[in-house]
Amino acid sequence: MQKTDLAVYFVAGSQDIPAGETLLGVLEAALSAGITTFQYREKGSNSLTSATAKLALAQQARDLCANYKVPFIVDDDVDLALAVKADGIHVGQKDETIQQVIQRVRGKLIVGLSCNTLGQVKRAQSIVGIDYLGIGPIFSTTSKADAEPEIGIVGLKRALSFNKLPSVAIGGIDSNTMAATAATGVDGLAVISLITHSPQRAKIIAAMRHLYPQVSKNERK
Repeated sequence: MQKTDLAVYFVAGSQDIPAGETLLGVLEAALSAGITTFQYREKGSNSLTSATAKLALAQQARDLCANYKVPFIVDDDVDLALAVKADGIHVGQKDETIQQVIQRVRGKLIVGLSCNTLGQVKRAQSIVGIDYLGIGPIFSTTSKADAEPEIGIVGLKRALSFNKLPSVAIGGIDSNTMAATAATGVDGLAVISLITHSPQRAKIIAAMRHLYPQVSKNERK
């Protein structure tokens, strides 16, 4: 995964989509508008519970991402990621241990790890096989019921000062805070509701791309 792939990192599952729309419809619109990575995160209230339904939806989402040459990442489900031939897997501190994940997918999948504390960021630097970090939550978020305490811009800057891995900021980032978050030097912004609940998704995605000149200069996928 290139650092530029992290610039506009869209995370969503069926539980995040407004009534009257579908995940695949929102995803295709987001891909067309220029997101640079998509993470399929089917977790929480109103998410799919059927393994068969998850597999089918993940496969369709993966195919859409492949059409746009955008990396497709699966959250916290190595079996699903391998089954649909995803590009990567993303795990949190409370999920399957990162060492176990790396053992299972090394050479097959990109590996991302969520970090909330400075200690977690520091430990990640010495783990061979991690491709990028998700750092946050930067701000309070309602997208995850089990979200860790927010670290703020100051916490993000401090984490980045110890980090040498590609990194994406996540958690509560909105149109009013995305510029300040990007200005920390983090390689990208990961968002859920900023895209899923925006009435002007293309405009928001264009604004996010504009924060990363190396991405905005490229033609959209």
